[in-house]
Amino acid sequence: MTSTNNSTCSHISYFTLSGIPHLEYLNFWLGLIVISMYIIAVAGNATVIYIIKVEQELHEPMYIFLFMLSVLDLLIATTIMPQMLSIFWFAGHQITFNMCLTQMFFLHFLSALESGILVAMAVDRYVAICHPLRYTAILTHQNITKISLVNIARGMAVMIPIPLIIKRLPLWRSNNLIHSYCLHQEVMKLACADIGPNIIYGMFVIASVMGIDSVFISISYMLIVKAVVCLVKESSLKAISTCAAHICAVLAYYIPLIGLSVVHRIPNSDPNLRILFGNIYLLLPPVINPLIYGIKTKQIRNRLVKLISNRKIGSKTSQDF
Repeated sequence: MTSTNNSTCSHISYFTLSGIPHLEYLNFWLGLIVISMYIIAVAGNATVIYIIKVEQELHEPMYIFLFMLSVLDLLIATTIMPQMLSIFWFAGHQITFNMCLTQMFFLHFLSALESGILVAMAVDRYVAICHPLRYTAILTHQNITKISLVNIARGMAVMIPIPLIIKRLPLWRSNNLIHSYCLHQEVMKLACADIGPNIIYGMFVIASVMGIDSVFISISYMLIVKAVVCLVKESSLKAISTCAAHICAVLAYYIPLIGLSVVHRIPNSDPNLRILFGNIYLLLPPVINPLIYGIKTKQIRNRLVKLISNRKIGSKTSQDF
């Protein structure tokens, strides 16, 4: 850090990322857990992407949105997990100021995109259950492209200001971050300046992206429940089963997000609690989503079994020759 006339604040050129305080003696094992999670995330999401890409029967709106979700999860995992592994195994705690801002933007941007995709998947289930005869007419490939472009444009418009309002802050009381990556709500608290605009904008982002998205998801499922109640038992169970994987993915995304937002806004909250929610929020969805959809979605499961069976047969045939 470069000293200034202010004895308590200074300019900084880098931030120091933390692992998990007081558990440094477990860094090897924590790194092993992180690399295992990364392998599962990459393998799981890459498999879902491959199956949907090669199987023509899965080129439907539901699976196109799942394809997008898997791509986002793959990007999020790659954005944070190698950095965490570097901290645990190679003591790579330092990250430059500009690299921190870049990572901050992509983490928040990708998270906003994932929230938007979860909304699109909820709408997809609503149309499929409540308006099945109009499903293909409403969710055309053209409309799916428009939804994707609007989601990207919204994410860019809302998240680009975040690193900019951090960069405007002139002096810092510390450069030590409690997380293994850069989050806006944590970085801003280290500044020796008025962070009121940062707080207000952060609340605006939560309300305008995750808040509105959660409302749309809730409305979609209220309408689905209303429609399912009118169906016979067998049909209602089948309809609900098609939503099970999406509901699990929504819970895996929003529960840690809400927890992280709350603990960061509680004065003098336990840093370990913030670390816990921060890690769950970004690490859990990329790992668990492909497992959820692999188990809960019959079409994905059947294609995976078929893929594995064909490889075993091919391997056995080559050995016979």
